[in-house]
Amino acid sequence: MSLPSADMIETPHGYPFEEIDYVDIEVEEVVGRGAFGVVCKAKWKGKDVAIKTIESESERKAFIVELRQLSRVNHPNIVKLYGSCNNPVCLVMEYAEGGSLYNVLHGAEPLPYYTASHAMSWCFQCSQGVAYLHGMKPKALIHRDLKPPNLLLVAGGTVLKICDFGTACDIQTHMTNNKGSAAWMAPEVFEGSNYSEKCDVFSWGIILWEVITRRKPFDEIGGPAFRIMWAVHNGTRPPLIKSLPKPIESLMTRCWSKDPSQRPSMEEIVKIMTHLMRCFPGSDEPLQYPYQSSDEGQSSSATSTGSYVDYTCNSNKSDTNMEHGDSQGSNDTIKITPHLPLSRGGSVESLSERTHSLLPTESKRMSADLSELEHRVPFADADRRQTTTCEAQRRRSVQDLPGVGTESSQVRCSTVGQPGKVLFCRTAR
Repeated sequence: MSLPSADMIETPHGYPFEEIDYVDIEVEEVVGRGAFGVVCKAKWKGKDVAIKTIESESERKAFIVELRQLSRVNHPNIVKLYGSCNNPVCLVMEYAEGGSLYNVLHGAEPLPYYTASHAMSWCFQCSQGVAYLHGMKPKALIHRDLKPPNLLLVAGGTVLKICDFGTACDIQTHMTNNKGSAAWMAPEVFEGSNYSEKCDVFSWGIILWEVITRRKPFDEIGGPAFRIMWAVHNGTRPPLIKSLPKPIESLMTRCWSKDPSQRPSMEEIVKIMTHLMRCFPGSDEPLQYPYQSSDEGQSSSATSTGSYVDYTCNSNKSDTNMEHGDSQGSNDTIKITPHLPLSRGGSVESLSERTHSLLPTESKRMSADLSELEHRVPFADADRRQTTTCEAQRRRSVQDLPGVGTESSQVRCSTVGQPGKVLFCRTAR
């Protein structure tokens, strides 16, 4: 099997793309799957890389698409392509040691704490990468498969990289085929209509909801993917988030508009997010993972060193939908672990209040939850170190989670000095 020659690939001037001899690659382990093929961690020229190898002739087209599209791009929020091999056919790419955003949100235990600052930063970085794609010359690109499994993390979980371009296409292309995954897919895509770059905007809006709530979108629907598609076609959208600042809610719901022309452009999203990020300091602090001491049985926390990677979400049965679009998964039970120290991050009492006055002394606060997005929640003292005690109960949807739901909350969390604060932990299966 041969690849397109170098002169058939539109490579930007100065982009370090090359044909790589496979004998120079030392494969270490399989770490997951992408839109096509198997992804392995490997060594090349003394550095960690990810290699993606096709398994069958049917994956050839997606391979060539990804090779051609990745060879055109060069952006800090898009995974870097170093080159390709002809025998065996594979891509050699930047290795993302932090794994996928999906695994950070919903993967196997232990899961990290993250703050509203991290959540907003991930979406901001994603919007920057996608805006770059949409603005490419002479041919802009649509990703068409934006979702947390295709968003990788590096630098302790603070830097986001977009990957999996096997479904990407030129913006001028006449598109009627249904690529992507149901939970994040714009209605015009699965309806068989022609669609534009605004399909990526819809997906981005769903991702914004997902990172704020730490819930799988449309998880309550379950079953085959067509059930989600039918619900979205009929106007169903994720539930609104209690106490979410209006500027964020407005941006999110505009992205969900049925009419693509009513959605903002990704360039507009970047401008809005640039302004909003002034209210979310602390996003550059590494994620922290809890761990259980085997000797004393006491929980503690550890800063993420990015010691694992998974380009897909293969930790549970609901992951099937991510690759094949045939399942959205089952409902979860919330698990809020007591006595875990809080991870550091930016905390805001409310966006609507903070946008008027940002004080330097407020830039570093202790937080590990999204109740920091609620209106009129006072800051804790800077030197206060609190122990959080939580009672875990079953819940059916994000609406049951205080601070990111409705009035019918079934989970309560008590923090010394601040009743009602919710430790932003992960749901257990």
